[in-house]
Amino acid sequence: VSDISLVDYIGVKEKYSKYLPHTAGRYQTVRFRKAGCPIVERLCNSMMMHGRNNGKKLMTVRIVKHAFEIIHLLSGENPVQVLVNAIINSGPREDSTRIGRAGTVRRQAVDVSPLRRVNQAIWLICTGAREAAFRNIKTIAECLADEIMNAAKGSSNS
Repeated sequence: VSDISLVDYIGVKEKYSKYLPHTAGRYQTVRFRKAGCPIVERLCNSMMMHGRNNGKKLMTVRIVKHAFEIIHLLSGENPVQVLVNAIINSGPREDSTRIGRAGTVRRQAVDVSPLRRVNQAIWLICTGAREAAFRNIKTIAECLADEIMNAAKGSSNS
C-alpha cells in the first residue's frame, strides 16, 4: 500500500491472502472493525447490491475471481495489488459537509477520513462496473476488471 494514510484500512495481510474471500466475520459489532476485513471480501460484499443480488455472495465471489483472472491476463500483475492501487486512486481526498448557521445552510470543505476514502472508493468501483454491465454485451466480471484497471491507471474512463 503506497498511500501511508490508508495502510491500516486496506486489509492485505498474509492471513487475508486466501483464494476464497469469505471469512463470515461480524465486522459491524465494533467501530472500525471492518477496517480489518480483507479488501477482496469487502469488494465482494459491495458487489451484492440492488435487491435482486442481495445475499448472493457466491455469485459475487465468482465475479471477482473472473475479474481478477482477466486483470492478471491483461496486465500480468498481481490483481490484488492492482485493486489496492485502484482504491488509492479513486478514493476522494476532500468532501463538503453542510453547516447550518442562523437558518442558512452553507457547504464547508472538509478532509475525508481514511476509512471513508476506502469505503467510497469500493462503492464507486462497484457502482461503475454495475452501470457499465447493465444492458451491455460485456459481462459484469469484464466490466469490473475494466473499472479496476482504469482506476489503477488513473484513467478518466473509470
